[in-house]
Amino acid sequence: MTTGDDDADRYRAPALDKGLDILELLSRIDGGLTQAEIAKQLGKSPNEFYRMLDRLVRRGYVQRQEGDRFFLTLKLFGLAHFHAPVRRLVSFATPLMREFANRAEQACHLAVFDRGSVAIIAQQDSPTYWGISIRVGAQISLFNTGSGHILLAFRDDKQRQMMINEQQRREEDAAMPEDLAERLLLIRERGFETMDSLQTKGVHNISAPILALDGNALAALTCPYIQPVNGKAPSYEQVISYVREAAAQISETVAGMVEDGA
Repeated sequence: MTTGDDDADRYRAPALDKGLDILELLSRIDGGLTQAEIAKQLGKSPNEFYRMLDRLVRRGYVQRQEGDRFFLTLKLFGLAHFHAPVRRLVSFATPLMREFANRAEQACHLAVFDRGSVAIIAQQDSPTYWGISIRVGAQISLFNTGSGHILLAFRDDKQRQMMINEQQRREEDAAMPEDLAERLLLIRERGFETMDSLQTKGVHNISAPILALDGNALAALTCPYIQPVNGKAPSYEQVISYVREAAAQISETVAGMVEDGA
């Protein structure tokens, strides 16, 4: 045995290895696995994984559905979003969000999916006296917000279903609108979302996706539009165009960041 092998054995953490083995296995499987199937694929007895699976479920990394099948959640995905790449995304997006706010005379915010909800990671105030702002760190619903609709619409089917499962697990009474699937198709076709705010009267949300190179949404840029009294202010239709342009510019910046290995 080599020195490297000796060092590997010396610092082994069997319980941690077992948990990581389960996560890596489930990440490669569609449709989930039973406890017995996990044990068989990893060459262990089912009893060896009972406590580990219980802890992974309780900590939100794995979800148990359909009786005895275990699925990987998006918690690791969410944690990765709040690592350095998200900070870089906010850093690059901030000047473009400020430019949008000055141009549109409206506020805007940037949102990502985070373990069963939509999390606000950046916010820019309107340059005028009036505007609607949402606190950075606030968590909102996938089902009844423009940001949530964008994040769902611009994901593949598997990711979308995992996100929906996470939302419903987080909020057991969170009912998915009956027409949501049709609405998401429409959003994807036209490239943006507009809807009356379901939280604040008189506010019309305009949202567009921040897209990764694979076409999936990393984030959503949303403007909580308020109709100005000033007749010289940009119109609702103009602000829709500005939101889409700003989101496209941020997407291009993200693509360049990835290509450069940032």
